[in-house]
Amino acid sequence: MTFKYTAGIMLAFMAVAGNGYAQSSSGASASKYDYHETFGPLFYTKNGNEYRAASGEPGPQYWQNRADYQLSAHLNDQTNEVTGTEVLTYTNNSPQKLGFIWMQLDQNLFKQDSRGSAIVPITGSRNGGHGQAFDAGYKIKSVRLVGSDTELKYMINDTRMQVWLPKEVTPAGGQVKLKIEFSFVSPDYGSDRTGVLTTKNGKIFTIAQWYPRVCVFDDVTGWNVLPYTGPGEFYLEYGDFDLSITAPANHIVVASGELLNPTEVYTAEQQKRWAQAAQSDATVIIRSAKEVTDAASRPAGKKELTWKFRIKNARDASWGSSPAFIVDAAKMNLPSGKKSIAISAYPVESDGSDAWSRSTEYVKKSIEHYSAKWFEYPYPAATAVAGIVSGMEYPGIVFCGYRAKKGSLWGVNDHEFGHTWFPMIVGSNERLYGWMDEGFNTFINTLSTAEFNNGEYAPKRASDMQRIGEMVTRPDIETILSAPANLKEKNTGTLLYFKPGFGLTLLREQILGKERFDKAFRTYVERWAFKHPTPDDFFRTMENVGGESLQWFWRGWFINNWRLDVGVSNVSYVSNDPSKGALITLDNNDKMVMPVILDIKLKSGKVDRVKLPVEIWERNASFVYKYPSTEEIESVTYDPDKVLPDYNSDNNTWKGSADKTK
Repeated sequence: MTFKYTAGIMLAFMAVAGNGYAQSSSGASASKYDYHETFGPLFYTKNGNEYRAASGEPGPQYWQNRADYQLSAHLNDQTNEVTGTEVLTYTNNSPQKLGFIWMQLDQNLFKQDSRGSAIVPITGSRNGGHGQAFDAGYKIKSVRLVGSDTELKYMINDTRMQVWLPKEVTPAGGQVKLKIEFSFVSPDYGSDRTGVLTTKNGKIFTIAQWYPRVCVFDDVTGWNVLPYTGPGEFYLEYGDFDLSITAPANHIVVASGELLNPTEVYTAEQQKRWAQAAQSDATVIIRSAKEVTDAASRPAGKKELTWKFRIKNARDASWGSSPAFIVDAAKMNLPSGKKSIAISAYPVESDGSDAWSRSTEYVKKSIEHYSAKWFEYPYPAATAVAGIVSGMEYPGIVFCGYRAKKGSLWGVNDHEFGHTWFPMIVGSNERLYGWMDEGFNTFINTLSTAEFNNGEYAPKRASDMQRIGEMVTRPDIETILSAPANLKEKNTGTLLYFKPGFGLTLLREQILGKERFDKAFRTYVERWAFKHPTPDDFFRTMENVGGESLQWFWRGWFINNWRLDVGVSNVSYVSNDPSKGALITLDNNDKMVMPVILDIKLKSGKVDRVKLPVEIWERNASFVYKYPSTEEIESVTYDPDKVLPDYNSDNNTWKGSADKTK
């Protein structure tokens, strides 16, 4: 999801940090640093087990349940009502019998009496339905076993539904099939994730969280039943989806996965253009702006058309529908040679050479980059939809703000499709650990943006990590590991997106190095592809594959909100003779540690770069480094390139005459 209508999240934050954000000018007094706390040995509270190994990979008995869906929906574009039927095939791979199933009813968030509505502050929020009064929430018409006319007993509580089964689902592969009939009215603005936009050529429906979704039952919590209140996103099982969407015949429908019946829903000319697009690196127009108001651009003879889609091994499915869509597409080149296509659907209001007419180019290049670097894109299509939603991701389809253009459109498309890797491929629990998808994705966005079109939208200047450090370690913010619902909304961008993203940049650039980091990060993706990792699984993988104990880093940056403040407090010479060596005193004044980078400038003008490992702080709050000087030192500067998050720069440079030593 894009934070506060902003694309290029981390890059924008870096730009702000590089343009004069106010820093603290207060010097440090007594050191707050405790090396026993920072480098303590008891970081992990649990040993590895048969489900999750101590090395960070799935254990030999790892299991997860499966949810396959057959979904059909009918859209009434006059009343904004979606009427649907769901057939859920639920497979219990756990070692336990299950006598009931919990399901998510996310549309109930938009009821006036929902928990999510109750917690919206009077100052407003991006969450909830923005005060819209309408017939909100699900109407569950029936819940049955497939093949039975007997209604199952169920209980609805806010955004959850518990369904009691007449017979327990057996462990290790037992199945149950439920048929659920439902309907709901779409909100105009649904927590910036779903909604309806009115354009001059008709409504654009971006439909998400639209069917009852089974909750995850896992080895960590059992049933994950936290209510949907808006701030936290989703945690879902994997399975195959078959979709049938019936909409007015003048609509074009786009959805997760592959369109199965193009001959029934596109004209003969449009089918030829699709075939051309599937072979073209350049964007091919499927339905032009001029054709939007031309009845001949839609198949004739029917009032409604049914669109059929399929996506496999996915955790969700969503769709968009509108008579206003311009549609274009181009092929994507995946490492294995598998076929996939980039698609964009947008209204004439979004058209233009600096706007959505470049969307497919952005989608294509973004996905090709991530596929080559981390893990191949797994779906047959990737569709970007312009609508009321500023930025939200689903398997094979994303919703982005229709007003976005230039760098902001690249940023939002790149960010939302970056979510294919986190959490669509690596299926972490967004409801609890939003940083494991938003932060990881923010990080990989910086790499894709640097590469796209030779850095067309990359920052024009290097970021100032000292200023960033001041911002993201402010004492008034919570920790990264806080659940999204436990964060002040004003801190969401910092703690879900920016700070974990910067943390991975620090880990890659300053601690592990690019080669070790990339190997470990790629291994994490491969190990947990289409599975459910926890924070410990990530931490352990990075340590085991990277070959480095990083517990000091996890403690300081992720578990706690510690600050970094290292100062150069003194320089002296051995026997008062610069030719015998200089003693440089470094003080760690706050609770966080990092490796040390020094620029030592000599009287002759020569500058020597020195790097010291983080272990100098393993048993010291103050460390004296003996530099093999041959002449007097003019200055010593800590973190000269401003690549470390040291929030107090006042003590970073020593200048002047060296103290005498005995």
